[in-house]
Amino acid sequence: AGLPIISYILSNVKDLNPKEIRVVVGHGKNIVQTVVQPLGAQCYVQEQQLGTGHAVMCANPESLEGTILILNGDHPLIQTADLKRFIKEFEDSNAGLGLLTAKIKDPGSYGRVIRHNNELRAIVEAKHAGQEALKINEVNSGIYLIKADILKELIQQIEVNPEKNEFYLTDIIELCHEATIKMVAVEGNPRVAFGVNSQVELAQATKSIFQAKTKTLMDEGVIILDPAATYVEPTVQVGAGSVLYPGVFLKGLTKLGACVVVEPNAFIINSDVHDNAQVRAGSYLEDCVVKSKAVVGPYARLRPNTEIGEDAKVGNFVEMKKVKFGKGSKAGHLTYLGDAEIGENVNIGCGTITCNYAADKNKYKTKIGDNVFVGSDTQFVAPITVGDSAVIGSGSTITKDVPAYSLAVARGKQFIKENYVKKDDKE
Repeated sequence: AGLPIISYILSNVKDLNPKEIRVVVGHGKNIVQTVVQPLGAQCYVQEQQLGTGHAVMCANPESLEGTILILNGDHPLIQTADLKRFIKEFEDSNAGLGLLTAKIKDPGSYGRVIRHNNELRAIVEAKHAGQEALKINEVNSGIYLIKADILKELIQQIEVNPEKNEFYLTDIIELCHEATIKMVAVEGNPRVAFGVNSQVELAQATKSIFQAKTKTLMDEGVIILDPAATYVEPTVQVGAGSVLYPGVFLKGLTKLGACVVVEPNAFIINSDVHDNAQVRAGSYLEDCVVKSKAVVGPYARLRPNTEIGEDAKVGNFVEMKKVKFGKGSKAGHLTYLGDAEIGENVNIGCGTITCNYAADKNKYKTKIGDNVFVGSDTQFVAPITVGDSAVIGSGSTITKDVPAYSLAVARGKQFIKENYVKKDDKE
């Protein structure tokens, strides 16, 4: 849903105001580091992937103090509220180790939580569990709280699993039991146990994130006609009274004001759409600004660094790039404007093109003043300037600046030869 899985986890952890965050990286470490380091995490390398217990060993636990929260890096659905509740119950219990658990309908391959007199006793992996244990639907989420001094003492006692040649962090439960260290298992929302290990699970997690976002927006007064078919990333803002039709996809830092209408299959990335604007069906907007009461589309494309003024209209099959399009101006259809500055109340006729890319491989700018009328099928060969209130005749190729209040026509002269076609030939 627009962000790396680890970003969701770190975002929720940062809301806890921890003293520090340590991330253990291994395969693909360079990619992971570029994501987590800007979020304030310190990276520790696990050169060989020898299990969860070994990963904790690689995080230099000897230097830790206080209470340590240990999480998996592939659980994107966990929320700050889940962690805060877990921490509170752990602190209230005066336990040395806490485990966050969940009850799920299909435990499958999850490790089962074994309790004795309701107290945490062990975690049994599904493949090693007997028939009675397999009936248990309370599972290990892989999220722990543990006192630093206990972690330092016991982490080195975890022995390698002979079958997998790995060190399992789950073994620390048995070590705590043997050392008579008090433990507490806190049952959480089923989402805390959801990990992503396949494309199917990734799609399920993405769907859950989208569903949570659309519910939040609807609670805030946004009208979403079909939430299951509307895709809004968590970083997007949408104002009350806005209407999102099915198939809409809002990405990144997109911000919609109040009472914005976005019709089906519009795709908007990192764009700012102001109050009462409309984005009609099939339009694609990226890194642009659409001001109040403007109408974009259907089937328009606004590329980066484009700004559409108030009450302006950008119609079907119009493409703009690096354009400032003035208040009240119109480009109804079949037009390309690139590297251009268009004034207010300008009419851009069908088929107009700014020829901004020259043979020298440089881009050049077109400037059109206020109240200009541009006839259909016009080409502006940049760099060029058109003054206020000028009129450009249809079919013109404009290569020179046009003064204000002027008429410019640049096209081949029409030639008519009467009786060119012989009637006898036609017959």
